[in-house]
Amino acid sequence: MKLIMVEGEVSGKKYEEPFSKGVLARSLTRAEMDPNKAYTFASQIEAHLKSEGVDLINLDDLIRIVLKKLREEDKEIAEKYGLWKSIRKCKEPLIILIGGASGVGTSSIAFELANRLGIRNMISTDMIREVMRKIVSKELLPTLYESSYTAFSSLRIPTPPESDEVLIGFRDHVDTVSVGVEAVIERALKEGISIVIEGVHIVPGFIKEELVSKSNVSMFVLTLQDEEIHKGRFYSRCRQMWARRPLERYMNYFGAIRRTHKYIEGLAIKNHVPVVENIDVTTTIDSMIEHITKTYGSEEDVGEIKS
Repeated sequence: MKLIMVEGEVSGKKYEEPFSKGVLARSLTRAEMDPNKAYTFASQIEAHLKSEGVDLINLDDLIRIVLKKLREEDKEIAEKYGLWKSIRKCKEPLIILIGGASGVGTSSIAFELANRLGIRNMISTDMIREVMRKIVSKELLPTLYESSYTAFSSLRIPTPPESDEVLIGFRDHVDTVSVGVEAVIERALKEGISIVIEGVHIVPGFIKEELVSKSNVSMFVLTLQDEEIHKGRFYSRCRQMWARRPLERYMNYFGAIRRTHKYIEGLAIKNHVPVVENIDVTTTIDSMIEHITKTYGSEEDVGEIKS
């Protein structure tokens, strides 16, 4: 049986590879199509190409055929698939920064978003902080050895009575870790590696403007306006078998966490960074992908998707 070959281009070099129902099905699941349905749809695309006598097809032409067939079957899936493809077509690496106070869901959203976009690299700012702890002593930077919401307890200089010591400690903590975050971003840009970086240390205004202003760098801040929902996230987290952080600690410092939450949100608004209310995972991811497409995907690609 003669194979259907797909012709594409990577870094200016053309290539050919056999059409794969499995690869197409996996890309459709990133648009939230049921896996079984995705494989059936991919088989239908293969049958269509064979019936048309296609031996070799350009990747862009294949995507157009898939989109056309998808629109006839499920317009919502078609739009999500098209947005994902427009992002994947861009030549620059995609750097996604997801910030928010402890407990708002930055790690779970980062995982889901990376999976939807096919980004293999993901790191938390807590991991970056741990690396920095191995380099810098506690005596030199004591706030680095605290959580973001308890950093105030290690401040060397007493804060004035009228000041918010929680936020002063938080700023000192974030300012230090931001050095490591910037290093990861710069390395990813230099190596051409797409990556999702998430955590409480992703705070608008603390990372170099020359980095976050790039069209292929997208920053988001997640929020939870309802305090009870926010508390509920900590209960859910601490029920997990692998969770090692006691619920009591979060509840004892919940007031401090909410103050950092309000502070991060305020800076996001001031710096024109998208603020996303993270109640529903699907809604959050869809909102973020739509924003990324507008700033990262080319106008031509977006227009083609919506046509």
